[in-house]
Amino acid sequence: MTERIGAFFDFDGTLLETDSAKQGIKFLWETGLAPLPYILKVWGSSLLYKRHLLSETAMARILLSFYRGKPLDPFVDGICEFYEDMIRPQLAKNILERFLEHKKQGHVTVLISGSLRYTLEPVRADLGFDHLLCSDLETGPDGMLTGRTRGPLCIEEEKVKKARALAESENIDLARSFAYGNHQADIPLLSMVGNAFAVEPTDPLRKKADQMDWPILSYR
Repeated sequence: MTERIGAFFDFDGTLLETDSAKQGIKFLWETGLAPLPYILKVWGSSLLYKRHLLSETAMARILLSFYRGKPLDPFVDGICEFYEDMIRPQLAKNILERFLEHKKQGHVTVLISGSLRYTLEPVRADLGFDHLLCSDLETGPDGMLTGRTRGPLCIEEEKVKKARALAESENIDLARSFAYGNHQADIPLLSMVGNAFAVEPTDPLRKKADQMDWPILSYR
């Protein structure tokens, strides 16, 4: 069987020019769904995260705490409108064009992100990704969300683990495949493939890209 070529796209800050969590917090604030103390905590944590003083895992845990004790259905019910209004307009033109070119060439397209499944399903459906690898919210025995993920967050080495498992099941040749990321947490994923691209990279990723001779892409 002929091995296939994969194209792995990170979402936040890569295919999306901004951060979907940032857009989500904005939406929650404007609709009055999130309390002020939570908004302030996220805002302060975001400043630390941007300065690389807070890990992606720690930032994710802070964001996930919002879901504790809530049902999932209301979030799912409103996600398509949120995608159309606040996410789709922020898709990066240059990276989206690369995604469409990979599809045209028959490559296996994979959206791989630490973000939550319910927020990414509209992206997968709208753009036509072949596969979605991401984080899933955990539900407790009472049917309410726990504020944690079911299994590990899909970041760093977990991204690689999921991507390798998919490559094995779909007969993808990683040495000929492509990956796109924007953050130093994407370095393990980018290092996994033969064709890595840094998109509007953070300073640590830019340094690594220079060392590895990975091309650097802009959003537009």
